[in-house]
Amino acid sequence: MAIENRYEFMFYIQCVNGNPNGDPDMGNLPRVDPQDMRGYITDAAIKRRIRNYVQEAYPEDNGMAIIMQNATNINKFIAKAKSLAGVDMGAKDKESLYKSRRKACEMYYDVRTFGGVLSTGPNAGQVRGPVQIAFAKSVDPILPLDISVTRVCMADSDEDKGYDYYEKREKEMEADKLRTFGRKQFISYGLYEARGFISANFAMETGFDDKDLKILFEAILNMYEHDRSSSKGEMSVLTPLIIFKHVGTDTDEKQRKRQCKLGCAPAHKLFELVHVSRKDNIEFARNYTDYTFTVETDKVPKGVEIGFLTNPYEEIVWNQPIPDDCDLYKSKD
Repeated sequence: MAIENRYEFMFYIQCVNGNPNGDPDMGNLPRVDPQDMRGYITDAAIKRRIRNYVQEAYPEDNGMAIIMQNATNINKFIAKAKSLAGVDMGAKDKESLYKSRRKACEMYYDVRTFGGVLSTGPNAGQVRGPVQIAFAKSVDPILPLDISVTRVCMADSDEDKGYDYYEKREKEMEADKLRTFGRKQFISYGLYEARGFISANFAMETGFDDKDLKILFEAILNMYEHDRSSSKGEMSVLTPLIIFKHVGTDTDEKQRKRQCKLGCAPAHKLFELVHVSRKDNIEFARNYTDYTFTVETDKVPKGVEIGFLTNPYEEIVWNQPIPDDCDLYKSKD
């Protein structure tokens, strides 16, 4: 059964000596807003890591396949969904598209969650997903750096030759010529705030349910733990994940259910209850403990509950002060 409540959520990403999201149009430098020099991470980069985690953590589970996989052709997955739906590959009538779309939502977690364009080959229509994530924006300006690194070996030819050829080339060259230089793009430190939205109305269309919701939050908290690389440095999602759940206020059950789906407060007003600022004695932040976090739990509007998730495998703590075992609590003076 699809979720019946609207949600908003927030989380913070810390990057230490890494490239949180390179811009290919700028020599892979970390992405930055040129007006205020605050860094950002695209929604696509965040969703990619959520997909990667789900693919690793739930590889054998029915309905948990990922359609947007690395180095694959998504048309084969669309064709598979149409085939299992009993629809002819060339069918484009409304009923056929509906059946194909429903089957894709049943099979693929990321389609059920984020939606997708399923008309790139075999036509299964388009799906508008219930979960949307905005660009993560750094709390403070960042300083993108581009440094030289030395590689103690080299590759002077891309010819398709055998071992003997390359060994001979190596012996013919001077030792100094067998080294080369490379580039590394990174920031020393950045703390990024990410915001997300979950629509109960769109969830009804895709079948996004409570299990999917739990897995989404689990994936967010774990997504960088299984995505280590040289370019990413030390990246972490700080705890807790902050969640707003719309529960309604009306005494009439039917009207309250309607409020749960449509919401009881604007999203931006809820996000404004969370504050983060660099401590006065810190000129350049290098850790999340250089910031002060506050959450105005006493100002949460009626009809909305606030929850904190510190451990991805435990339950959300609702309508309580920020847990004292989480990263953001430890940042207090």
